[in-house]
Amino acid sequence: MDRSRLPGPGRSVGTFAFGPPVRVKSKGGKTVSFFKKLRESISAKAEAVTSKFREGLGKTAAAIAGKVEELVLRRKKIDEEFYEELEEILIAADVGVSTVMRLTDELREEVRKRRIEDASELQPILSEKLVNLLRAGAGEGLRMAESGTTVILFVGVNGVGKTTTIGKLAHRFKSEGKSVLLAAGDTFRAGAIEQLEEWGRRVGVDVVKQQPGADPAAVMYDAIRAAKQRAVDVLLCDTAGRLQNKTNLMEELNKIYRVIQREMPGAPHEVLLVLDATTGQNALSQARLFGERSGVTGIVLTKLDGTAKGGIVIAIQSELKLPVKLVGLGEKMDDLQDFDAEQFVHALFAGAIEKEAEAGGAD
Repeated sequence: MDRSRLPGPGRSVGTFAFGPPVRVKSKGGKTVSFFKKLRESISAKAEAVTSKFREGLGKTAAAIAGKVEELVLRRKKIDEEFYEELEEILIAADVGVSTVMRLTDELREEVRKRRIEDASELQPILSEKLVNLLRAGAGEGLRMAESGTTVILFVGVNGVGKTTTIGKLAHRFKSEGKSVLLAAGDTFRAGAIEQLEEWGRRVGVDVVKQQPGADPAAVMYDAIRAAKQRAVDVLLCDTAGRLQNKTNLMEELNKIYRVIQREMPGAPHEVLLVLDATTGQNALSQARLFGERSGVTGIVLTKLDGTAKGGIVIAIQSELKLPVKLVGLGEKMDDLQDFDAEQFVHALFAGAIEKEAEAGGAD
């Protein structure tokens, strides 16, 4: 990328609150790589979850870490051309231009401070910065009601996987022993109610519905009343993804929001925007639109297993300050996972991390 029009070193494009890099000294006096710290942290987590992240992020790992490793092996020397190629790799993976500029600024600073000459030393430093960036933007999982029913409202355009996400999350909650109710609030899209009903049958939970074309706010009213009467633990609410225009859609969502708040003070506890990771920067545009006008509290990023543009996770959390709460890593019922910054970055750099571990064992 041509940076000639951008401010030079010391430019005030903003910096991440990364904190100081980890610089633990080994017996030989060398700096211990962040890869080692990350590997040790991951080893304490569920192996099944680690496998899902690695499998689901395979294409993105090849697009980011795979190409970074290729760059490191080919160039070795850290110069302006190296940084330009690194920027192009990250931008191609939809990390986002402004985020990439700030990341490379931070890397330049580390290279100067630590007098790094070998390009291979940048991989663990880049991974550390990504973990810290993603941690800073992350929430603490789904927000649940302290008592009574937790209401989660799902928003997003058609085709991103809203209904499938609701079904998978219903399955998760039910497997945890919670009682679940679904609200078929997308009364406009043909087949939307039937699709949610099918998920209800598969998971074994009831669906509150009305006729196609009915007022979605009326469906939410019925669903809230049913949730109260049955004392269910979780109410998951589907919504329309397309009306005549964006203004009408936002007005409809706001109406639904008001009805839920009126009937159950404190709810909804989460407003989750579902985005299709395969759409890349278009997903970022959707996040901006919904985030500004529909009270979104978190992001669900679906279909990560089908794209090399998983860097959009980094762009969303960096540029919009919206936490990614859940990620879709495959088609199986349990492939919807809580977002974990360490698992995400470990999945990207797993190959390089393993190579370093093998080299360390051989020393």
